[in-house]
Amino acid sequence: MRRIVVIDAPSNLGLRPPAEGTVPGCYKLAGALREQRLLQRLGAYEGGVVVPPRYDRGDWQEGDGVFNAEAIATYTRKLADRIEHHVRAEDFPVVLGGDCSIQLGASLALRRIGRYGIVVIDGSADFRHPGNSDRIGAAGGEELAIATGRGQADLTDLEGLRPYVRDEDVRVLGIRDYDDERAELTALKITNVTVGGIRKQGAEDVARAVVRSLEVPGIEGFWLHLDADVLDPSVMPAVDSPDPGGLLPGELAPLLGALARSERCVGFNLTIYDPDLDPDGSCAALLADLLQTALAQP
Repeated sequence: MRRIVVIDAPSNLGLRPPAEGTVPGCYKLAGALREQRLLQRLGAYEGGVVVPPRYDRGDWQEGDGVFNAEAIATYTRKLADRIEHHVRAEDFPVVLGGDCSIQLGASLALRRIGRYGIVVIDGSADFRHPGNSDRIGAAGGEELAIATGRGQADLTDLEGLRPYVRDEDVRVLGIRDYDDERAELTALKITNVTVGGIRKQGAEDVARAVVRSLEVPGIEGFWLHLDADVLDPSVMPAVDSPDPGGLLPGELAPLLGALARSERCVGFNLTIYDPDLDPDGSCAALLADLLQTALAQP
């Protein structure tokens, strides 16, 4: 039985401010899930908090590359240290974000250890990079591109370990059927399945196929990344980009559970949920229920 360890990673460094003079509220995600008694419900151990640097874009302007890049690089190393420790100890770290740039901490940690894949359950691929966009800036929409070595070296090549994840070891699930980035992913042979594809094939069948595809010589396991915006805004409006056409809880639960229960899965993170957009706490309750169903020890 794996020991679940919950780690708070309350970084919002990778998102644009929702309004002038404000900061993204996703840094409150971990606190809101803890209010739902997530640790007790998972039977988890306390992993503490990895405190991020201050959110400060300074005099950054469009065209300057990724904002908060130095702070994100510093935080990525710090979070990677914590995750690496628990993976090497054969714990199962559950990392509560934060925005999607926290995924870089997991990717760097696992790259230090060996070769690992990543399964991304996300409403968008977060694959914006200089080769396909002139609006680089928010690492929370670029972290998969960064993890696969695309973008500025001060983020893509930490410790000389670029890329942290190989293209062929990435699986992207739950992107919208109309996602423009899908064509590039497919051209790069990055396996991707849209919401429509999951519905057609069945969530558990998709998950089983993904796990089998990562059971190949040389790959030691995979990390599981969940962005709350994979859910349809009818049930999960508390995200920065509530795009229509997402999964429903009854579709996400079996997908997430089948992946998380795999012996090949070495850890998990949750990102993007913003308690500022969830005044009655119903979205936090939904996420806690989903995580309990998928992650709790039998």
